[in-house]
Amino acid sequence: MRKTHYITFRNFFHKPSFKPSTKPRPFKAYSFVPFSPLAMLDPTILTIGGIVLGIAFIEQILERLGVIDLADQFEKVMRFILPVTFYGALFYFFATFMF
Repeated sequence: MRKTHYITFRNFFHKPSFKPSTKPRPFKAYSFVPFSPLAMLDPTILTIGGIVLGIAFIEQILERLGVIDLADQFEKVMRFILPVTFYGALFYFFATFMF
């Protein structure tokens, strides 16, 4: 059993106590800045980017082969898909990335 340490009111204000009331606890510091450029190597974002680049590459090949009508159709579709894909991937990145 612990002994109770009594301090009078006068000693409380004029002298420090004999024993520390609390023991110092170990303090661990963590960094709250986990951002790394390697976080961009998410497989989902890489797959979406690869698909978009593949479609753009196919469009360039069709244009060089002279199939302009089909290349124009790809261009009309990509004009809508590129911004939607970009903002969707950006939203996905920030929604799944732990800050």
